[in-house]
Amino acid sequence: MTSVTGVIRLIRPINCAMMGFAVVVGEFIALSGSLPTFRALLGFPVAFLLTAATMILNDYYDRSIDQINNPERPIPSGAVSPRAALALVFVLSTLGILTSALVNSLAMIIALLSLVLMVFYNTVGKRTGFLGNIVVSVCVSLPFVFGGYAVQNMRLLLWIFAFVALFSNLGREVTKGIADVAGDRAHGVRTVAVVFGSGIASLAASSLFAVAILLSAFPHVLDLVSKFYLPAVVVSDLGFVTSAISLLRNHSVENAKAVKNRVLIWMMIGLVAFLLGAYVPIESNI
Repeated sequence: MTSVTGVIRLIRPINCAMMGFAVVVGEFIALSGSLPTFRALLGFPVAFLLTAATMILNDYYDRSIDQINNPERPIPSGAVSPRAALALVFVLSTLGILTSALVNSLAMIIALLSLVLMVFYNTVGKRTGFLGNIVVSVCVSLPFVFGGYAVQNMRLLLWIFAFVALFSNLGREVTKGIADVAGDRAHGVRTVAVVFGSGIASLAASSLFAVAILLSAFPHVLDLVSKFYLPAVVVSDLGFVTSAISLLRNHSVENAKAVKNRVLIWMMIGLVAFLLGAYVPIESNI
């Protein structure tokens, strides 16, 4: 039996909304602080729907691993049947691609690329470990690219923000590997933690966070953002620093779970910093 609560937990609305918001932020930045058109704002439901579809697909393929790591998840707990989950994936992904076609052709191509990457990740890529982490992180960075091309004004600043998102999420993915090491090892998923141990994985994750922090300074140094960017991004960066230190000191499963949750907060604050930084004319186009 499929429950509404189970479906909501499968979709993870907060994560989906964050991806949709990232698209709108990308559009806002591309337009130098001007409001996007209604057609461009359709990017929000595109990102929301496709993220929801891939979240569900991930849970579908992870259902045996979740029996070990997260037995309370909707599919292993019986709140949502595997067949119902697949039906939801089809409906949500179809709606997402059709909506992207209403934006423009480039937006639809990026949406299709995102969907292909996530299907690859869930069917094949996840077991490769770090390569799978990269695929997921590329998808997390794509909303900024989607936003730029949705309003047909892709800019240097958006590429920088996309890479900040990529590296910060890549660090989070490696951290998740530490948290899920037991189930991943049992099912042959070759994460950094499984192959090299949790100590090396914590060092790798912290190094990726450091790259993201370094990249986040470039918009200020290159004078591409407003004065409101720096205070907000400093809060985000300090969060990443404290999380990295915590992980290096204690790379237990329990702490890794706590760190990966906190990192999501720092990423959200970083997204707000990106938005605040948009109030400046940007001369460089890519």
